[in-house]
Amino acid sequence: MKATAERVEKNTVEMNIEVDAERLGKALDRAFRKLSKNASVPGFRKGKVPRVIFERYYSKAPLYEEAMESLGTEVYLEAIKETGIEPVAQPNVEVVQLEEGQPLILKVQVDVKPEAELGEYKGLKLEKAVPEVSDAELDEEIKKLQTRYAKLVTLEEGTVEEGDLVTIDYEGTVDGEPFEGGTATDRQVEVGRGFLAEEMDKGLVGVAIGESKEFPMPLPEEYADQRVAGKEGIIKVTVKGVKRKELAPLDDEFAKDVSEFDTLDELKADLRVKLQTAANKKAEADLRNAAVDQAVENAEVEVPDSMVNNQVEQMYNTFMRSVAEQGMQPEHYFKLTNSSEDSVREELRPEAVKAIKRDIVLESIAKAEGFEVSEDELNAELDRLSKFYREDSGKLREMIEKSGELNSIKAGIVRNKVIDFLLEKAEMVEGESSPQE
Repeated sequence: MKATAERVEKNTVEMNIEVDAERLGKALDRAFRKLSKNASVPGFRKGKVPRVIFERYYSKAPLYEEAMESLGTEVYLEAIKETGIEPVAQPNVEVVQLEEGQPLILKVQVDVKPEAELGEYKGLKLEKAVPEVSDAELDEEIKKLQTRYAKLVTLEEGTVEEGDLVTIDYEGTVDGEPFEGGTATDRQVEVGRGFLAEEMDKGLVGVAIGESKEFPMPLPEEYADQRVAGKEGIIKVTVKGVKRKELAPLDDEFAKDVSEFDTLDELKADLRVKLQTAANKKAEADLRNAAVDQAVENAEVEVPDSMVNNQVEQMYNTFMRSVAEQGMQPEHYFKLTNSSEDSVREELRPEAVKAIKRDIVLESIAKAEGFEVSEDELNAELDRLSKFYREDSGKLREMIEKSGELNSIKAGIVRNKVIDFLLEKAEMVEGESSPQE
């Protein structure tokens, strides 16, 4: 097999692939043996029809189609390896010549991973934050602990407050008529957590138990019930019940109930240490992100749409899994947030572009500086992962290799080496001590 690759656009490569006639002939023979097993030709038993009769009865077309099903994939993967390109999308394959006794000739166009035109990445000017945990932050953490261990008390009367767990019925209408998917009963939702559309989330505060309130509900063009898609609707929400969190008093008894400490002061001291540790880690992560952001800003990267679309799809699937983990069906989430599959994907698009550019720039710097992963570095990372997952390192490596994730782990090691390098070469300015946001 012969394969050549040539860039026809900035991020598109055209490969010309030639497969010798003998290999094509063997693929056609395999195709005939497979298809003839079930071929029904008058006068012949299945599997016994001669090829010349098969071709006269069915033509050669099914043989070519079957042969290309396997051979096309084989030679494409071989051509990728031979030319060293990195495809990021499905290829567009043109069959230039497909005739028994002649070489198979294919022309393949495919988007490939772009390369960055690097700008300045040594001597980046970075400000290193010096985080300091404030009393207000400590109080907020104590409040969270109170809330976590609060008792839910059912109210007999009163109005909704932020943080309440409310039971609601709702009915959506367009021009006074209910529509499919717009009605629900006995839904439980925590007010102020962003599970409802913003106007509804804020608007339920102050509504009394047993009362109803109407909210505008514009329906997206992609709404399932096409009779009302794109129209302005109204959703009527009735508050049927309210449960409120009752906080325990802050005293030594509270500390004993929620921790291993005997006094509230001991609990606060421990929380302050943990907050400081977390703040230091965040400051370090922010510094590393700032270094990468500057390197990306100084570089030029043109990302193909196919690559962005793939990244968006991965991010969308991850996001929708998180929605499902909160016990919410996608349709319910879209209704409550007045969104759709398309609008969520569109919101994710800028972040997808940013993530791709970061990866490409870091890879380009690694290539420019000659960063690679040694066996010792790989083993050290696998040991770290085995401790984290409490799994034997040898068994974990076998699982990772089978899943094809070993290259991802190597890429992560190289990524960290590049960021360490950026920080080492940066001009660091120490910022003023400041409370964390």
